[in-house]
This record gives sequence, C-alpha cells and structure tokens, in this order.
Amino acid sequence: MKIIFVTSALHGGGAERVIATLANRFAGLGDDVTILMTAGDECAYPLHARVRLRSIGQASRGNPLIQGKRLLRMRRYFRAHPDSRIVSFSTSINLFTIIAALGLKNRVIVSERNDPNRCAYPKLRNLVYAFGQGFVFQTKQARNCFPAKIRNRGTVIPNPVRAELPAIFTGERERKIAAVGRLEPQKNHMLLLEAFAEFHRHFPDYTLHIFGKGSLEQTLKNRAAALKTERFVIFEGFRSDILETIRTYSMYVLSSDYEGISNSLMEAMALGLPCISTDCPIGGSALCIRDGKNGLLVPTGDAKSLRAAMEKTAGDQAFAQYIGTNGAKIRETFAEETVAGLWRNYIKGTV
Repeated sequence: MKIIFVTSALHGGGAERVIATLANRFAGLGDDVTILMTAGDECAYPLHARVRLRSIGQASRGNPLIQGKRLLRMRRYFRAHPDSRIVSFSTSINLFTIIAALGLKNRVIVSERNDPNRCAYPKLRNLVYAFGQGFVFQTKQARNCFPAKIRNRGTVIPNPVRAELPAIFTGERERKIAAVGRLEPQKNHMLLLEAFAEFHRHFPDYTLHIFGKGSLEQTLKNRAAALKTERFVIFEGFRSDILETIRTYSMYVLSSDYEGISNSLMEAMALGLPCISTDCPIGGSALCIRDGKNGLLVPTGDAKSLRAAMEKTAGDQAFAQYIGTNGAKIRETFAEETVAGLWRNYIKGTV
C-alpha cells in the first residue's frame, strides 16, 4: 500500500506524534510511506529508514500567495503519485488537502484531531469535507458533530500508545507534578496555576513542572509570580526526554478546556503516573479515564475541583498507587499494534 501522510510539519505535537507512529509502523510492514509537510521541514520524531520526508512549503501566516503556492505544490505532488492514498491531519491541512486533490485519482482520508465545535469556519469545513472519501474521528462525540453525509463515511479510532515507552515506575515518587502541553489558551495553564497555588499551601514540598512552549509563556510566568509560587513552578520548555523525566513524578495534570485525545495524558497513564484531567469535550479524557478507578476527572474551568483532586492524590498514597497501577493498563487497551491495525484496515478499505 502507498500512503502519503499530510501535515504542516512534525514540530512535536500530538497529531504529529500519531503520524510518526503510524508511518513507522506501516513502513515496518512494507508499505510505501511518505510524510508530506506543507509548512516547514522540522521533524521532532525519529522515523523508520523507509519513511520518506518531503517539505513543499513554509508557514503562510495567512499570506494568500504562499497558500496558493502550497496548494499548487500539493496538487503537483498528488498528481505525480496517483496510486497513493492520502491521509491528512488537522482541520486546516485537511481543507488544503481535499482541495488540492479534487479531480485526481487519489483517495483522501482526513482526520479530526481536536474538538470540532471549536472550528472557526464549520460551514466551509463541512462543505469541503463533503469531497473527502474517508474520515477518522477520535471519539463518537467528535463524529456526532458532523452532518450525516460525513459522519456515515467515517470511523472512530483512538490514539495509539507507543510501544517504545519507558518502563512503568514503581518506586518512591518525587514530589513533583507534571503538566505537558503547548502554552496556549486551549491548555488553560492559568487554571492549573490557580489550583496549584492553593494546593501548595497544604503541600509546600511539591513543585509544578510545565513542559512545552507557546505564546503565553511570559504571561504564565507573571501569573505564577503574582500568586507567589514562582519559586515552585518550573517552566521546562520543550524536551525530547519528557517521559524519562516525569516517570518518577507524583502526578500528571491536564487542565485543558478542550482536547481531542491527549497523547501526553495517555503516555503519563502508561508510565503508571497518577493522572488528573479535566473532563473536556469531546470525551477524549473520559475515554481514557474511569474516574476514581484509573485516574481522576474534574470539570473544565473549575480550579477548586482540580485542587481537590491534586490534594487527594498527594494526601492518599495508597489511592495514588491504585489509580496509577490501573492507569498503566492503557498500554494494552490502546496498544500501538492494535490501533495502527485499525488505521491500516480503514485506509486499505477506503476505495
């Protein structure tokens, strides 16, 4: 099977990680795999030797001339590979991909990676999506956000938990809290800072470590200072060794207002970390976490509930170990081999 994955670049986000995981798995099975990057040439993930990496453009920042050239280059590439199936990730890239492939022999599958209700142009999206041949949604709730003509041509496939993860940690945990995600409004690190400030009054020996980069970094640092927690909140930036670093931590916290399925949450659970997440649309966290059994779910935007969950986890070590041990079973539930198999069968069957 010949497959072209389309993304803006492989910067290090969740969707890009899924692409790299699938591409490596498919290449290992003998498929002809290309990753086509439309807005840069950065690659933060190791790739199988047989995966081709192609860059055909730069970030447009809304420039219509750059966007027009991108469309033409995408179309030229697709036309040169008529027997390849195209798999595109994220809404904006999906639109470019479908338009670039109109009238060509390629079959196009697009994947929604976030809350569809947050799309700024849903009518345009649905109009263009009608020309796609297949759709992959992360949850049933995401699929139900779309008209029947799109919904009925799609399938629901969760994210895979990568096979090559560090071993589950079972020793005494460091009094550190991990948060992993872009420093952007969606992730609502402000909520986490508010909750941590109250939590820290009762558990002063804990520190909060925030991994990721983004436009809100200085704003968040200023807020930590205003809350008088700047000495206990460490902004770690982007690190390639995050999993090795956080596996000994006491807990992982996801404070997002909305998500698809958080890869960082799944991987933290797979490491055996006690995990807390906001129960955000479109049900991605709830797909992973059974509240009180293998993690804790709290309402979005509720600092008091988030703080209480953190205090319960820090204050009851037996409970923390219980949810951490159960959470690690996600390695089997969403095993890379199983999920990649669902993807491959769907791609192969989309004709």
